[in-house]
Amino acid sequence: MNSSGDVVCIGESMAVFVPAAAPRSWTEGVGGAESNVACHLVGHGFRSRWVSALGDDSFGRAVLGRVRAAGVDTTDVHIDPARPTGLYFKQPGAVTYYRRGSAASALGADLLDRISLAHTRLVHVSGITAALSPSCLDLLRAVLRDRRGDYLVSFDVNWRPALWERGGGPELLRELADSADIVLVGSDEAEALWGTDDPAQVRSLLPGPKTLVVKQGADGATLIEDGRRVFEPALSVDVVEPVGAGDAFAAGFLASTLDGREPGRRLRAGHLSAAGTLLTHEDVGEALPAELVSALLEADEPAWRGARVSTEGVRLG
Repeated sequence: MNSSGDVVCIGESMAVFVPAAAPRSWTEGVGGAESNVACHLVGHGFRSRWVSALGDDSFGRAVLGRVRAAGVDTTDVHIDPARPTGLYFKQPGAVTYYRRGSAASALGADLLDRISLAHTRLVHVSGITAALSPSCLDLLRAVLRDRRGDYLVSFDVNWRPALWERGGGPELLRELADSADIVLVGSDEAEALWGTDDPAQVRSLLPGPKTLVVKQGADGATLIEDGRRVFEPALSVDVVEPVGAGDAFAAGFLASTLDGREPGRRLRAGHLSAAGTLLTHEDVGEALPAELVSALLEADEPAWRGARVSTEGVRLG
């Protein structure tokens, strides 16, 4: 059996290319919701393991190297000699994916027979995996229903319409989300999928999870848990790029949840984690200074609402 850690994140990561400053040139990076969360969790002081598959190619080696360099355990990443690493290209206003037939799309429920979940406190997955292939959908169902230890399962809906060309997304994502212990969903995603962005109505559609977080963009986020509803406004941030901020929020919230913090503090931890990524073009941004995070976590409501975060620093109201 392979080594285990506090959190196991399962899902595809790809090589991502963004236009560079020089004409006709591109900068290569890594993009993947679950590996993003794994990287952020290391920054929050947790051992994290990313489980996936990559092609035996230069792109796969680059992805593996970047995630490993962040301190994530990549022991259980399978190198597929026959299938390629997925790619995507980011341009202003458009993202183009090349992931059909990728190594990760061949993952299936048998993955759980090959990895150890001993001593794992949390397994994190997202709805993106369910859309990649029938075998990946089987994997998510197994993760959510075939528990092999005393751990929680968190599920970030991550609605990607382009991946659901065959249909079935709203029904399948509702089914999967309702089987998780912790669910994170954007209000815009809930509206697109299920026709409502109201946290109470989303809760009525998803009665199964102990914890539901509805992310309401620049307004804030609502946590519904044990019959209690808590709203925490988002920080004011001079956004550079929003890509990856949802994964950063998830990691901050999950880390604080595993630390046993109270609801409002858990939501603030998510907002603070997201702020660092909102200030960069990278999918995994730099964390805000620890002393600032500590101060804002403990700030009263006027101070929290009055804070503004930018690339120049943080201005307190």
